[in-house]
Amino acid sequence: MVSGQVTGDRGQGTVDAARSLLPEARPPDKSDHNSASGNDTCLLSPVSCSPSPDTCFAEADPAAGETNDVASDVARLLPVGLLQPDELVILFLKPSAWFVVLGSLRSLIAIGAVVALLLWFVGLGWLPPEARREIILFAAGCAAVRLVWQFLEWLSRVYVLTDRRVVRVRGVLRINVFESALRHIQHTSTTFSVRERAVGLGSIHFATAGTGMAEASWEMIARPMEVHQTVVKALERYR
Repeated sequence: MVSGQVTGDRGQGTVDAARSLLPEARPPDKSDHNSASGNDTCLLSPVSCSPSPDTCFAEADPAAGETNDVASDVARLLPVGLLQPDELVILFLKPSAWFVVLGSLRSLIAIGAVVALLLWFVGLGWLPPEARREIILFAAGCAAVRLVWQFLEWLSRVYVLTDRRVVRVRGVLRINVFESALRHIQHTSTTFSVRERAVGLGSIHFATAGTGMAEASWEMIARPMEVHQTVVKALERYR
């Protein structure tokens, strides 16, 4: 940023040289605002993320010829053939990184409770004192395995909204794909569990025609209300 006032030929030459190093600015386009609002949205060409690493937003600009590029970038992260080359990607999301900890929370609490019980037995003399170290090491190993598995679950989860469908991909050993055309989405809702509220997350649920229950969910996403508003706008526009 150039601050203050520059005078004289030498100053003007410095400003011109600085400007020559800056990329040419592209005038704003209305289509840049069709997904999330404000700084939470960014164009993907290639794929890039919003300022928060928890959520990645994508929107192609058809006027600039970016639709095919963005769809191709996102398609590389999805099962082969799931997206069409001309499909407009509006949102590309992953769960928050808190998904790793919150998803493992119950298991970690259970492991901690068992360790506390066994150490209490050691204190009572029901178990030999040398068992204390083995108990702690075994518990640490179990906790590490649980966290690694939850991390793999996080890696496998992808949430996509296009101008044609809603997609959810999950599964480590067995991939589970949910996809539904926008015209079949009858109801969407947002929920906030206690653990999600503690870290500012939420989940979005989708119900299709013929069912009164949510058939798929985007779990533990950051800025859930903003994302839900984007989903609703897409349904109103493309359905």
